[in-house]
Amino acid sequence: MSLVTLLPFIVLIGAMFLMTRSAKKKQQAAAQMRNEMQPGTGVRTIGGMYATVKEIQDDTVLLEVAPGVHAIYAKNSIGAVLDDAEYNRIVHGDDEDLKVDGAVVPDDASSLTATETADAADDADDAKIDLGKKAEGDAAESKDSEVKDAKADGEGDAK
Repeated sequence: MSLVTLLPFIVLIGAMFLMTRSAKKKQQAAAQMRNEMQPGTGVRTIGGMYATVKEIQDDTVLLEVAPGVHAIYAKNSIGAVLDDAEYNRIVHGDDEDLKVDGAVVPDDASSLTATETADAADDADDAKIDLGKKAEGDAAESKDSEVKDAKADGEGDAK
């Protein structure tokens, strides 16, 4: 066999080796993270639940889901071990440790538009359209007025 016929097989084997190597590194990093877990640490499970570690066994972990509520999980179900600041920010909403660099973006788009004057606000109110249903009497009046407008514009019956 020539080298040209073996080249696709060599490339395929090399790609498979690289893929399994990166997967193995990820598994080792996850196992190391789980082994470094300590009681009192905040964690996120692979299902997205946040809890505090109470006890660590060989293959299981006792988690405190809420005050006084405990659940036993497999160690493999721990998706991430969080540091205290991040856990408190997510679970308790503590934003005091959050430092903002640069400008703060507001929740609404008011800062993106030019400042409105009182006249512009009045014009915006005048331009509003009433989308509510009209009573039957109002509908008949508006239909009559539309017919009169059409005749005045010359759109009526042209004979």
